Amino acid sequence: MHVFEVGSGELLESIAGQAAAAGIADGAIVSLIGAVDAFTVTTMSETDATKDQRTYYTCPAELSGTGEIRGGAVHIHAVLAVAGDKAIAGHLLHARVETHCVRAYVLPALPA
Repeated sequence: MHVFEVGSGELLESIAGQAAAAGIADGAIVSLIGAVDAFTVTTMSETDATKDQRTYYTCPAELSGTGEIRGGAVHIHAVLAVAGDKAIAGHLLHARVETHCVRAYVLPALPA
């Protein structure tokens, strides 16, 4: 198990960079926990599952999620809690970390 901490910057880029530095090209993001200051998620269209609906949020949010690293690319599905006891869920495309931090717990894939 590897623990990657992001204290500031773009979350997905940082996890990808830390994974590459650790020699991880493929693995499971078993758990993701922390808080972000802005983020972008996509969800599927109600009428066409092949089309994504992208929404950018400029508010702080507590974050939890899981995902994978495939060929060095980070793919995360997350739930983000925002003010008013509301949850926003989806495929996380971008997240900016400034005020707090995020930790990703990653298990490397076993060699073939």
